[in-house]
Amino acid sequence: MSGLIDILAGHGGRLAVATETEELSYAVLADRVAAASALFGDVRRLVLVETRNQLATLVPYLGALAGGHVVLPATPGRPAAQLVDAYDPDVVVTASGAVQVRRRGGGHDLHPDLAMLLSTSGSTGSPKLVRLSRRNLISNAGAIAQYLDLSENDRAATTLQMSYCYGLSVIHSHLLAGAGLLLTDRSVVDRDFWESFARLRGTGFAGVPYTFELLDHVGFDIMDLPHLRYVTQAGGRLAAHHVQRYARLGARRGWRLFVMYGATEATARMAYLPPELALSHPDSIGHPIPGGSFTLDRIDGWEHAGSRADSDVGELVYHGPNVMLGYAHSTADLALGRTVDAVRTGDIATRDANGLYRIVGRRSRFVKIYGLRIDLQRTESALAERGVSGWCTDDDERLVVAIPAAGQHDPHTVRRLAAEASGLPVGAVAVFAAAEPPLLPCGKPDYPAMRSAARLVDPPPPEPVQHADMAGLFAEVLHLEPGMVGPDSTFVGLGGSSLSYVAMSVRLERALGGLPPDWHKTPVHRLAQLGLRAERPRRWLAATLESSVALRAVAIVLIVGSHAGLFEMWGGAHILLGIAGYNFGRFCLTPLPRAERMRHLRATIVWIAIPSIVWVAVALIITDDYHLSNLLLANKILGPHDSMTAGRLWFVEVLVYVLIGLTLLCALPIVDRAERRYPFALAVAVLAGALGVRYDILGFGLGRDTWFTFTAFWFFAAGWAATKASCGRQRAAVTAALLVGIHGYFGNTHREALVMAGLTLLIWLPAVRCPTALAAGAGVIAESSLYTYLTHFQVYPLFGGVPLIGVAASIAVGALLTWLVRASRNRAAGWAVASIFTTRPSRIVSTMTANSTRPVKPSSTGSPAGLLTRVVPGPR
Repeated sequence: MSGLIDILAGHGGRLAVATETEELSYAVLADRVAAASALFGDVRRLVLVETRNQLATLVPYLGALAGGHVVLPATPGRPAAQLVDAYDPDVVVTASGAVQVRRRGGGHDLHPDLAMLLSTSGSTGSPKLVRLSRRNLISNAGAIAQYLDLSENDRAATTLQMSYCYGLSVIHSHLLAGAGLLLTDRSVVDRDFWESFARLRGTGFAGVPYTFELLDHVGFDIMDLPHLRYVTQAGGRLAAHHVQRYARLGARRGWRLFVMYGATEATARMAYLPPELALSHPDSIGHPIPGGSFTLDRIDGWEHAGSRADSDVGELVYHGPNVMLGYAHSTADLALGRTVDAVRTGDIATRDANGLYRIVGRRSRFVKIYGLRIDLQRTESALAERGVSGWCTDDDERLVVAIPAAGQHDPHTVRRLAAEASGLPVGAVAVFAAAEPPLLPCGKPDYPAMRSAARLVDPPPPEPVQHADMAGLFAEVLHLEPGMVGPDSTFVGLGGSSLSYVAMSVRLERALGGLPPDWHKTPVHRLAQLGLRAERPRRWLAATLESSVALRAVAIVLIVGSHAGLFEMWGGAHILLGIAGYNFGRFCLTPLPRAERMRHLRATIVWIAIPSIVWVAVALIITDDYHLSNLLLANKILGPHDSMTAGRLWFVEVLVYVLIGLTLLCALPIVDRAERRYPFALAVAVLAGALGVRYDILGFGLGRDTWFTFTAFWFFAAGWAATKASCGRQRAAVTAALLVGIHGYFGNTHREALVMAGLTLLIWLPAVRCPTALAAGAGVIAESSLYTYLTHFQVYPLFGGVPLIGVAASIAVGALLTWLVRASRNRAAGWAVASIFTTRPSRIVSTMTANSTRPVKPSSTGSPAGLLTRVVPGPR
């Protein structure tokens, strides 16, 4: 692609690519691309690149384009091997970035306009490829950048594979616009993905319909992503009610949903729905992209299928500079020039008075389900070969098979056969029996009627999975020979990538009836055992709420309610002190370099101390509750010690000074090295020392007041140790230490039992399923816990003898202040990870994390969490 290196270099020092370990400016990326380009030589070659969302393959890919070579992106494994056999490339770039030169010079006759070969979606490894020109690539990337309004301030995560035209279009459009790429192979169900996305100030990501189903599982609706500006959807139709739901969510959260329509034959995109029309036209594909246009070719007899017979109905045909040169079926076709001038989509569409297009059916027998192109006619033929009379269509989300009620096969058998023939999971197939097959007046199958009937068919129940079936499932999704998958093999160990993670999770969830939180690290034989007893969660328990978030919300309510006299359930502050230590271990002690850790810790302290000092200053003006020592958060040090009100902020004081002390400790190189090498051992050592102070082994005679002073640090240390515990034995040890420390601590059995129960749940229960509304409410309350705690002492007394209203008002004021602070900081474009208490804690959303069965520390090789969810405030 002539001038590509100049385009990259022209963006200068702006961020081009960020990974979990490094960040590249455009200038540095341009240098690396130039060096890679030189490796391929001056003679034009066919270069196959086994793509991963990693620099190791992105740089050679761009280098081949920059050198004017013809690039063939391929999924690593069997699909790449099939394409090597079919097209005999001159050079192969492996998934690790190794360059394998298979012949000197070029071995193929390559048309001058040819720049790229791409498999159509769902046909990876197929010898049928789409031929694309440089003009195709540049024009489509430019059009996407234009309607998304991309700028140098945007940063998109690579949620889709590079060998998929949709994923590749994200890379092209952002690099052309001078925007940044957050290069990752992680899935959206991976906690580290969202931690990295927020830390690196991600502004956008792309998804196929199943991506949005996964987002529902991980609590995306209550994540705090302050820099998110746009979400794009393509790869198949997203149901209209889902479009409206995500459009409303975006409107509330400050980002826009772009529903898009495209095909590999059009390089990627053909149409997009402006976000402002998503609520009113959720079933529309919108307008053609800039530079493109549609025509509707009239189809005789379409009205028999229930559509209007007028000039605004017909097969949708796309015209534009991004229309492919044509198809390639063999190496001989690489010499061909343009053989087509339009894309006949096969979709039947209508155009309304506003110029919006809507898909109402299919002329051909291809549909897209889960982003895969399914040949319905071929599926019907495959069923017929098995002796099954059936008619196939889709309902936008599933493959639908209608069979005669008097047939010899039961629906369960047909479902399995159809899944096998189509390559879809069993759960993505709906089968229903009809007394007579639905027919049109002309005698042809009435597929629209089948679609309507299918909506009444419930999803199939999960079926037990045998060991051999599980191994075959892994082999099929990862494109491996079955013999390569042993009983102890894992998804990670077999080289699973981001896109295969999504595909595998689809198949596995349908097979097991639920997705185990650590399935990617669980051996095949163990997954097969789980398949015999896994149950799908009840639908009304649709949300996953992290236990630390639930406990945080409950604790602040207990604090306010007890202070206001609504009830007496003391101990919430000590639970929150434990949660503070838990989050310190998770999000402050990450794999980041020591200097970066220190910066995060300082930011943590600032965002606890500054709001507290500001509120104390306000309270000093309007009340006589506090003293000047409170401005320094030093009442426990400077007094007065006989005030009934000045000691109210003990929790904030303890937390701030504990964090200052730990920051100084972790700044020591020897401590930093020890924590990285022995994280649990160091946390336990600190806990042991803290328990020594709790039991006053030095004989200082600290007394009852120690409950509310720095000697309560052992609760914090217990939370820290809990987050570093990586196995049941270690968690049991922390629980035992907690039990020893809590016994007799308050001299009140009920209070000790409450604190013990809360921290035990924190240690052992990573998350709970609950109704979505409850999860959202808990997130709001937990998020605002700092401001609720600071202000409730001045709020609830205003309501005198009505404590319930006083409690509700205190929580409402805290939530309002939190919202105002967050909005102000967002407008100021502050650094996202500094928002210690204004980030929704439920952003650490699910037990479906890619690191552990528990939402604990980030992987040692993964992206650090930064301070996205933080040390929790709140108290008493």
